[in-house]
Amino acid sequence: MRTIFVMIKCQLGKAYEVAGELVDSIEQVPTVYSISGDFDLMAQFHLPAETDIGRFVNEQVHKVSGIANTKTIICFNAFTPDTGIKDA
Repeated sequence: MRTIFVMIKCQLGKAYEVAGELVDSIEQVPTVYSISGDFDLMAQFHLPAETDIGRFVNEQVHKVSGIANTKTIICFNAFTPDTGIKDA
């Protein structure tokens, strides 16, 4: 399983519509956050390891109406209180 975050700039007045469309139409998105700064939303996606991330973003995320721009962040590791940092 791979986790990515996609920061999304929406067309003016479309952030809530875009967020709703993402959570309603893409099963790999557990959470969409409303954020401040240069982007309006940050969507978290959990993808199978073999997924072509570029193709997924292009074919699943970019098709949502109201999106003006995106920036994709690929996650390498997740550090949580129950897993901590383990020596290699």
